Amino acid sequence: MIVIGLTGGSGAGKGAVCQKFRNLNIDSIDTDLTSRQVCAKGKPCLNELVSIFGDGILLEDGSLDRRGLAAIVFADKAKLAILNKITHRYILNEVRVWLEGQRAAGRKAAIVDAPLLYESGFDKECDVIISVIADRSVRLRRIIARDGITEEAAEARLNKQGDDAFYTERADYIITNNGSTNLLDSQIDCIYKQIIGRTPE
Repeated sequence: MIVIGLTGGSGAGKGAVCQKFRNLNIDSIDTDLTSRQVCAKGKPCLNELVSIFGDGILLEDGSLDRRGLAAIVFADKAKLAILNKITHRYILNEVRVWLEGQRAAGRKAAIVDAPLLYESGFDKECDVIISVIADRSVRLRRIIARDGITEEAAEARLNKQGDDAFYTERADYIITNNGSTNLLDSQIDCIYKQIIGRTPE
């Protein structure tokens, strides 16, 4: 089975790309969603985070205060590195279990949708890497509409992320997703044929 790493900055449209591949019978796992699941109340990952960062990162109901934690780590690179080291370990364990399920189901390929693919080191476990890029103005519009935040907040988010080159330099395939459905379909169809053509029977 071909393991496909899919990455790209916020607002690039990775979800739309995954949906297109899903229509071609290539399923995907969303590591952002997986991150929320492993950090759920009572989970070992959350317990470990509390042991490092203290009870102040919890809401009254015992669940993770994501905004509070973000305020702590984004102001301190060392703390952010600690957070990522802990969460990546739990997330990647879940990803590996999911991939084994895909293999057992006889899938030819499966996608790991990971904005932090390179940072987590999981790119080394992928057979193919696809990077999704889009114009900055398009990404801004998508982030504002999706998350209901101001343009300034969206700009700040993008400024913390790598540029297009960061995502594309190590990629095997690059998808440009500026909103044209036909162009997106044609790029994905082309990549699909090449990837499946490489898949051993």
